[in-house]
Amino acid sequence: MLLDPSTMETKVIPHFNGGEGELHAKMFTDGMCKILLGTLAPGSSIGLHTHDTTSETIYILRGTGTEICDGQEEALRPGVCHYCPKGSSHTMINTGTEELAFFAVVPVQ
Repeated sequence: MLLDPSTMETKVIPHFNGGEGELHAKMFTDGMCKILLGTLAPGSSIGLHTHDTTSETIYILRGTGTEICDGQEEALRPGVCHYCPKGSSHTMINTGTEELAFFAVVPVQ
């Protein structure tokens, strides 16, 4: 199945999982997997949340930020990949001066 983000509606989600600002996301979901292309403006964040029934893989496309997973801080920059295993908690914060863009896959396990 081909997914083309250029044909998907952008959903604006304020305070996603209790975070700051807005998450802008082009998203596909079929009940078994969520695939999204997301952006966070400078100062915006995705709030701390736990992956009870899923894992999440996030690939950074542009911008910089910080990911905190199970209390451990990780620097985000283009070309790096963050993995949040099932049962772990994480948050993403755009600490940079430009938009933080990422591609994420969240399979149900």
